[in-house]
Amino acid sequence: MQVQIRKLEGSWDLGYALHKHTLSSVYLGDDEYGHPRFDTTRSEPGEALYQLKYRADWNQVQPLAAQVQQSLLPMFDKIGLIIPMPASTVRARQPVNEIANELGKLTKTPVFDNIIVKAPAPEGSPQLKNLHGREAKDAALEGRFSINPSITNEGCWNALVLDDLFDTGATMDAVCKTLRTYKKINQVYAASITWK
Repeated sequence: MQVQIRKLEGSWDLGYALHKHTLSSVYLGDDEYGHPRFDTTRSEPGEALYQLKYRADWNQVQPLAAQVQQSLLPMFDKIGLIIPMPASTVRARQPVNEIANELGKLTKTPVFDNIIVKAPAPEGSPQLKNLHGREAKDAALEGRFSINPSITNEGCWNALVLDDLFDTGATMDAVCKTLRTYKKINQVYAASITWK
């Protein structure tokens, strides 16, 4: 899988993404139902992620996790645990959790998908992806995350927060700032499959 690694800036100690999600997208006109059609070219990680999220192609999980292990993990100090980003869309199987679990198997690293608790958005509020601007997203996320202290043994670990698509970084920032309040966490690293 071809990657073009980019450093991600934010409240984490160090962060990287594998590749830009969409390389080009050309409007082709509307279909017979009035929906816009596009000829979209994605990076290899972007296409794999698209097939996983929107075509339920679970065969993409292993190669994506393996690529994160190969390309991104060597850039961080030793990872003690993996935390998948809380999902914004409810699905029976969460793609980012599946990638995190596979990465955990490949690296023999525990995965905690319950450390970060995300409170539901207030009723009637717009979805985060429909908000424009970083300030609006930061405001919408204020106070929405908390810690479930689920690490029971003694010690302090470096955490890898794993996301699928990095956009403004508002959600990743909110999650990482929340993680910093947990005494079991040392360094906080961010990894994403793609960036927008």
